[in-house]
Amino acid sequence: MARGVTAAGPDGLHVTALTVYPVKSLAGVPVDEAVVETRGLHGDRRWAVVDPEGTKVTAREEHALLGLRAEPLDGGGVRLVAPGADALELGPPRGAAPVPVAFSGQDHALPAGADADAWLTARVGRPLRLVWQDDETHRPIRPDMGGTDGDRNSLSDAAPLHVTSESSLARLNDWLLETAAERGEGPRDPLGHDRFRPNVVVSGSNPFAEDAWTTVRVGDVPFRATMVCDRCVMTTVDRGDLRTGKEPIRTLARHRKWDGATWFGIRLTPELPLADDALLRVGDPVEPA
Repeated sequence: MARGVTAAGPDGLHVTALTVYPVKSLAGVPVDEAVVETRGLHGDRRWAVVDPEGTKVTAREEHALLGLRAEPLDGGGVRLVAPGADALELGPPRGAAPVPVAFSGQDHALPAGADADAWLTARVGRPLRLVWQDDETHRPIRPDMGGTDGDRNSLSDAAPLHVTSESSLARLNDWLLETAAERGEGPRDPLGHDRFRPNVVVSGSNPFAEDAWTTVRVGDVPFRATMVCDRCVMTTVDRGDLRTGKEPIRTLARHRKWDGATWFGIRLTPELPLADDALLRVGDPVEPA
């Protein structure tokens, strides 16, 4: 899947940021370290938003979700935060009866309850429900997404971890400036990694060298690279005013388009079995192969 990749050595390659997103499509929180589990970082994307029929609702169609924040709590709980609203703290609804949901590889989840549903509905303006992926759910990763027997996923789209690099984002921001100049548009502020919602940001490689990784060790934890990440309309939503623009998809389509999609970042799956003390930290060395 890599196109025009320049290989880079591991010298100086390291983690510069870690982020967990407890609720799929809501803003997450930066952390200094995170436990690695089979389905990804501890507490990452174990909760999701659905409509009353159980169809998943993401920021692709409801940009307002990006203006809400989910903070992880001890024991797998979550605190929902929004400007001008009282925060709502929730624990995992382990005793709730399952409800139908329509996620690839998962057809049920546990409902968070009426308070959570009312909080989300009031913020977004349409009937919504919050659900949790229980500890016993084993959502497989599809083979066409790079999954192998035993791989498990949270409620993320295609793999447990998403990685972007500082150098690739810098190159993209250079391209964005070139595009704006060619079109007679004014200068624009550079995009941040938050447009792409990575769990891990790395620094020290050449731009897009990560496309060619097949395996990578982050700190002491081994991972398998499953695919380069195809990008969707969510990346075009400004995180300040939640309005949709043309970038970065317009520019990525000029430089990073193949197989009918645009590409930025990679997806990783932990190599199994994981050590009991598997942990990622900001500053960890990154050793690709």
